[in-house]
Amino acid sequence: MPSTMIEFMPLSPTWVDIVVRLVLVIAAGALIGVNREVGRHAAGFRTTILVGLAACLTMIQANLLLSTMGKTPQSFVSMDILRFPLGVLTGVGFIGGGAILKRGDLVTGVTTAATLWIMTAIGLCIGGGQLVVGSTGAIAAFIVLSPFKWFDELIPHQQKARMEVELLGVAEIAKVQAMFEPRGYAFLFIAKAAGEAGASMNVIYQVRWKHSGADGGALELLTAVEERCKVLSFEMVTTAT
Repeated sequence: MPSTMIEFMPLSPTWVDIVVRLVLVIAAGALIGVNREVGRHAAGFRTTILVGLAACLTMIQANLLLSTMGKTPQSFVSMDILRFPLGVLTGVGFIGGGAILKRGDLVTGVTTAATLWIMTAIGLCIGGGQLVVGSTGAIAAFIVLSPFKWFDELIPHQQKARMEVELLGVAEIAKVQAMFEPRGYAFLFIAKAAGEAGASMNVIYQVRWKHSGADGGALELLTAVEERCKVLSFEMVTTAT
């Protein structure tokens, strides 16, 4: 590859170089952060910018210290200074781990953690002087988080819900299961209890199906069940996000 295509980290960056890097990483963080803020995610506009700034400042500090090591650009790999970005990536790993929440089968925050990770990598690139690489990474991340989300919603996902309905007798339990099986819904009987009416009973099902879209087909399922029996409660366990 020609040397003109490679961006080197200068040994003595000027204040102009530093300001350009900081402004660029703020712009990259804002681009990605707006997408997360619109979706009301845990790591929003300011958090994304701060993570990128932290990574960028770390690499700028490493860059400034390079000139004190008496090394040439060809010997960068032997410098302990380059452990700075490794420490930053480790720290962001803890932050990302805190953003991931698990409640039963429902896991949220994975994309948020990945966003913080890629923003850290972008900040390290820009802070190290690889402006084109960092900017390209920011644009690619924005494309994945925004336009690609539309494609993700078109992919059928495994959905799961917990539903409590009122039935007239024990025989109705199997009838409900058989009624919705041809439509792609798997009703798994969990428990039953006596209903308020004398002969009625409250039955709890776990329902599984595949569906694409933001709501996972929950409204469609709920409407179909309400046409045949009384629904007492309905809770999505997994979603298509």
